[in-house]
Amino acid sequence: MHAASAPTPAPARGTLATSSAPHLGAPDPGGQRLAGVVTMFGSGLSNQTGAAIGSLAFPVLGPIGVVAVRQYVAAIVLMAVGRPRPRTFTKEQWWPVLLLALVFGTMNLSLYSAIDRIGLGLAVTLEFLGPLSIALAASRRRVDACCALIAAAGVVTLMRPQPSTDYLGMGLGLLAAVCWASYILLNRTVGRRVPGVQGTAAAAGVSALMFLPVGIVLVVDHPPTVGSVAYALVAGVLSSAVPYLADLLTLRRVPARVFGLFMSVNPVLAAVVGWIVLGQNLGWTESAAIAAIVAANALSIATSRT
Repeated sequence: MHAASAPTPAPARGTLATSSAPHLGAPDPGGQRLAGVVTMFGSGLSNQTGAAIGSLAFPVLGPIGVVAVRQYVAAIVLMAVGRPRPRTFTKEQWWPVLLLALVFGTMNLSLYSAIDRIGLGLAVTLEFLGPLSIALAASRRRVDACCALIAAAGVVTLMRPQPSTDYLGMGLGLLAAVCWASYILLNRTVGRRVPGVQGTAAAAGVSALMFLPVGIVLVVDHPPTVGSVAYALVAGVLSSAVPYLADLLTLRRVPARVFGLFMSVNPVLAAVVGWIVLGQNLGWTESAAIAAIVAANALSIATSRT
């Protein structure tokens, strides 16, 4: 979990916030960092590809059905790794865990609902404003104020009024951003109060239980096809299990700043994957807005002293 005193890179959606120690006595720092960068790229690509594949199941399961399956997969992975002992949790430990579970589920549901309405690239870009806002809000540097203005200009451009603007989809993307920011802050609180990664693992388990009725209703009232379930399971593995394990390894090989800088690439990867897998083309204006938001985050991290 990250300390709350300084802006730090956000964990990938559905992953744990882990220690940001850049090195663990690696004999070849250059090779370790290269391996970390390759792993980061694979993690980001896996995350966005999983979201794209999951959207293929929307016609049958809907966003809520896909998210339910994804929560189940995330819970299995995180519970197996974190091995939480809920019976030992105190009241002060339980309340942030429960809030984290609620935010975890809402974050993924709002994101996937946004993807269904406005496409992968735009949805992920809007969600990315969550961790970016936390980083910029924690700083008093002039360069970060400029970065905030650049990012704001990108958002205004994306949400400019036009006949085809889907304001509900945009709103869902912004809700996902608020949830991701809350997820980061709650993860820090959970990390301080619950030993190891038990808190986040327990939150994933609670979140999966919250979506259990959704799965039951889908099976009873709208029996899913084998293909739709397969798409949803692949989404869960690629967007939860793989990024979690990859980021766990990455943060041991690269400095936190490099990790945060590479996280900036996720909206770009989302736009590219959306174009290749789903045929979602972005206009020049949308592409420029995404580039502005990515550049704002990259500039802020690249010029930071920590």
